[in-house]
Amino acid sequence: MHYTSLYSPPPPTPVVNLHDFVFDSPAYNEPDKVIFIEPLAGRQWYRDEVRQRINEGATALVTPEADGGFGLSPDGELVAVMSTNCVEYILLAHALFKTTNPLVLIPSGATAFELEHFLSVSTATRLFVHASLLPIALTVTKKLGFPDSRIYVLSGDPQSGRRDLMSAMDEIRRRNIPHVPSKPVKDDTLLYLVFSSGTSGLPKAVMLSHKNTIASMVEVAHAAAGDDPHPFFEKNPPIGLGFLPIYHTYGLHFICIRPVWTATAVILIPRWNADLVLDLIPKYRINVVPFTPPAILQLVNHRRIREVDLSSLVSMGSGASHLPPKVANAFTRLAKNVGRVNEGFGMSECTVSATRACPESKFGGPRPGSTGVLLPGVEARIVRDDGTLAGADEPGELWLRGDIIALGYWRNPKATAETFVDGWLRTGDRFRVDRDQHFFFVERIKDVLKVSGQQVSPTELENVLLACPDRLVADVAVAGVHAPGTRLADERVPRAWVVLSDAGSRRGADAAVRALDAWIRTSLSKFKWLRGGIAVVDEIPKNPTGKVLRRVLVQQYEEQLKTAPQAKL
Repeated sequence: MHYTSLYSPPPPTPVVNLHDFVFDSPAYNEPDKVIFIEPLAGRQWYRDEVRQRINEGATALVTPEADGGFGLSPDGELVAVMSTNCVEYILLAHALFKTTNPLVLIPSGATAFELEHFLSVSTATRLFVHASLLPIALTVTKKLGFPDSRIYVLSGDPQSGRRDLMSAMDEIRRRNIPHVPSKPVKDDTLLYLVFSSGTSGLPKAVMLSHKNTIASMVEVAHAAAGDDPHPFFEKNPPIGLGFLPIYHTYGLHFICIRPVWTATAVILIPRWNADLVLDLIPKYRINVVPFTPPAILQLVNHRRIREVDLSSLVSMGSGASHLPPKVANAFTRLAKNVGRVNEGFGMSECTVSATRACPESKFGGPRPGSTGVLLPGVEARIVRDDGTLAGADEPGELWLRGDIIALGYWRNPKATAETFVDGWLRTGDRFRVDRDQHFFFVERIKDVLKVSGQQVSPTELENVLLACPDRLVADVAVAGVHAPGTRLADERVPRAWVVLSDAGSRRGADAAVRALDAWIRTSLSKFKWLRGGIAVVDEIPKNPTGKVLRRVLVQQYEEQLKTAPQAKL
């Protein structure tokens, strides 16, 4: 069936620079207040200071180097950022938005192998890095021939001897250089690139525009305006926790963009740390947290969870992957003032979210296990395998349409044509929709896995195994399996099946497997490691056209587990 949102239509999406939209917010008509606290750095940042520093950062980006700036081209440049969470990252992102220089989001945990791919695909011409990540960045940029003079750090690091963002801002202020105005935008003006495996293949750079991002914000605000206000927030300001990585769509919007727009206080930490989070929640009386399912599960099973005062928690959301209801219920039993964990559905290709948790007073109230209802302005189809529309409660692929749908994949017309069809986004996820238009996730029909909330591409793993310098592999297939020790009941982890080359056979199966596992661990981020193991096989099953039959391999593996549960695989 074809679905439109149950909400009334949102206002038309304004075609303005995101910077102007953010700072035209009513939140900037109120008295100044703290909006970011960095407990590990011992710093706090006021709303008006953040705005001032963003304006100085934007001016520094386009001011010639001779005058203390970075001298970005008037025609615009793609600027990559590789950093853990910090306020400098947020300032730089908003400065880039104002000047319409697209931000390229590089995962802070990227290996040299991955960083080379990200920089090559994005064609970024400038790179800002956190000082702690400079060694790996320099290793890759030297290999790529990336100009050393265009690599900077976010804040001063005397040992690096490199220019840094904060010093450039200070120079703009010292010289009293007038702040540059925001640049005008069009419907398709690129705002940022975020890496996603999409529905298949190696990580691709998703193109999101100023309009996409504003549409997402407008739709959420329009939906929330009709909600019954939570009594707690009538007398208490929201205080959020910012551990989601800014390089991820979820973190970019909920940590970097929306708190600045609403001037909401956020306790910002560099990365997820369960012990630290359990210390911070009672210390700062944190009441709003956007979580991920693995983070929730880790807290539920944490040795200290019953000793920590969680009474301040009032509003919780979960995103990045499916949250099993059992895990959600276990957490709400511990955090008793959290009535439920709000879950929606989204992906980078639809900016951030397409559905939202159903409010208590609307549309029949929330349904257990549902990802909610369509956001205002979003349309959906549930499509059968034969291309026809599925009926109510019948599973099919979810297609989405609206102003939130990305422009496509950067410099990848083939992948764009496969995923973005006549204005519709093919999500690659199977859903069913009940008769009241509540959406329920069923399964992933794409090859890409979600491990700890992060996308893992079997194709990428296959290519890395084939690229092993010892040339141990003649053929390979990677697929997701339910492996012993998997943390979430519905989570699949990558497992590889390899046909050894002559060199691999001479080394022996056991030694070859150990070498390949070590190669993966050296080349890829931890969440991409082959937690499902590596098996040596005589051949990879394929159909007559040469497509790998991953499901056959998975079925064989799972049957093997049933018949030999104690076997070491």
